[in-house]
Amino acid sequence: MTNDIDLEAEIQRLLTEHDRIAEQGITVQRREHSIVLGGEVESAQRRDEICRQITTRFPEVEITCDIGITRAQAPSEVEEIS
Repeated sequence: MTNDIDLEAEIQRLLTEHDRIAEQGITVQRREHSIVLGGEVESAQRRDEICRQITTRFPEVEITCDIGITRAQAPSEVEEIS
């Protein structure tokens, strides 16, 4: 396996250059024996596709997908400002 810095750089490159991902807002961090993907995307489907592409490309690496979903809809209730 490549060293940690090379692996993180390779994953980051895949995140930004892969035609089905093209995501620059995802962070890649080494935590003990795994890689953690963080950040936010607009849908669960997008998050799942990113995680699937990364785990398929790096099957020997333990990947933790800690990507959140941004709220795209308007709030369902009025926010009270005091």
